[in-house]
Amino acid sequence: MVFIKGVTSVLAASILSAAITTTASAETVNFVSWGGTTQDAQKAAWADPFTRDTKITVVQDGPTDYGKLKAMVESGNVQWDVVDVEADFALRAAAEGLLEPLDFNVIKRDRIDPRFINDHGVGSFFFSFVLGYNEGAVGGKKPENWSALFDTATYPGKRALYKWPSPGVLELALLADGVEKDKLYPLDLDRAFKKLDTIKKDIVWWGGGAQSQQLLASGEASIGQFWNGRIHALQEDGAPVAASWKQNLVMADMLVIPKGAKNKDAAMKFLANASSAKGQADFSNLTAYAPVNLDSVARLDSVLAENLPTAHEADQITLDYAYWAKNGAQIATRWNEWLVK
Repeated sequence: MVFIKGVTSVLAASILSAAITTTASAETVNFVSWGGTTQDAQKAAWADPFTRDTKITVVQDGPTDYGKLKAMVESGNVQWDVVDVEADFALRAAAEGLLEPLDFNVIKRDRIDPRFINDHGVGSFFFSFVLGYNEGAVGGKKPENWSALFDTATYPGKRALYKWPSPGVLELALLADGVEKDKLYPLDLDRAFKKLDTIKKDIVWWGGGAQSQQLLASGEASIGQFWNGRIHALQEDGAPVAASWKQNLVMADMLVIPKGAKNKDAAMKFLANASSAKGQADFSNLTAYAPVNLDSVARLDSVLAENLPTAHEADQITLDYAYWAKNGAQIATRWNEWLVK
């Protein structure tokens, strides 16, 4: 009888252990990003190692959709756990009560560049808008800063600019018009749009990275505003393009957890992993976007490091995404009115 009771106890313990193991292995994080090569790199650098180490499955979803995130939170049916968003949206969403506060007992806040961390979001990566040009299309001349975009005599051809009303285009127009970098904000919208009027007929608008690359590599646009990682990728493929890092404009993506996320604890662990020194360095080495973790720079590929914003800080301008979070809706209205004039 004792023997049977002991066997029963062992079996019960085994079943309980198996149930716990099954529950742990069934834990998931639903990760949402922008798709394409960036999300592929996030999967390789963050999600796959995270799953191997924790047995927490990371389910990929996307693309990021701000309206959908808001609707989920407001309905109380949140399907996403971690979302990659633009920095200005992260602040705006936090102010609207759409995000969970981060647990800094799990996430090491003190090792993150203070530009890219707040109570509700940690940097995914940061990048620079740089002045890119097709070497053949500009006749061997080397443009140095944003004023070259507005010099159609010296640098003929179409100008490629980011079409969305977000940090970047208005700032570069003001810099080209002589505004000092520490005097950019609040943005002088009248002055910025007046400057853009001078090249409006020469602008080709791009809405995504692949489109921007095609415009520049083909020579359809001779010069323009580009994400630094896209220029680097073109150079790696042998395209005749180059970039000037003068007045490079820094912007960031942030990782956030929607309010009411079903897997909040696992999401916090995922954010800790993604923002770690190794996670950030691994992602940077795959993409040529810069790490937000201060300890990642030493882990970067020595050749690649020269093509990252972290190597071009001397003439760098960090765009004020807090300003955009507060004023973005008003700016977008004016932007859209100007586009159709």
